[in-house]
Amino acid sequence: MARPYQPSLLRLLHGPTAALVSLAWLSGLLLYSNDDGRWGRLPLRLGGDWIDIHGSIGVLLWPLAILFALYAVSMGRRQLQKPANAITLLALALAVGSGKLMDEDWLKDGQLDHVVYSVHLLAWLVMAGAVLVHILAVLQRGGVPLVRSMASLRIRANDMPRDWPGQIRRALTWRG
Repeated sequence: MARPYQPSLLRLLHGPTAALVSLAWLSGLLLYSNDDGRWGRLPLRLGGDWIDIHGSIGVLLWPLAILFALYAVSMGRRQLQKPANAITLLALALAVGSGKLMDEDWLKDGQLDHVVYSVHLLAWLVMAGAVLVHILAVLQRGGVPLVRSMASLRIRANDMPRDWPGQIRRALTWRG
């Protein structure tokens, strides 16, 4: 069986996006536990300005999520037919979009009834489930070799950064 290969542009966008989503999710969990906690709290309380940390991660995630979404709907559109991929991308859009609409003072002031905050919490839950389903689907489809191919630094000769404009052009060319 041939070793799986993932396009370098996908790996460049997916890796940092996945890392930032994980950090945002974990910092959001700590933030929720410390400042909201209506449906439960973590058994420990970690000090720190988690709202600023979470917001800073969101600021970094915002442009990366846009680039990743553009990649997904163009070069990766075939993969969006898989529900796990599509739901994960939609959850990312919902989480980042609702996060941009929030005011950091809401949580500090105990204002937990804003619709945007509720949407952000929903996106956070959907993201957790979607990422879990996405990882399970990847493992089911290709196992550990497919996971390794996403982390591989190996780049084929026709998949260098200089080749990306042509790849994007071909992906955007309509085939009737």
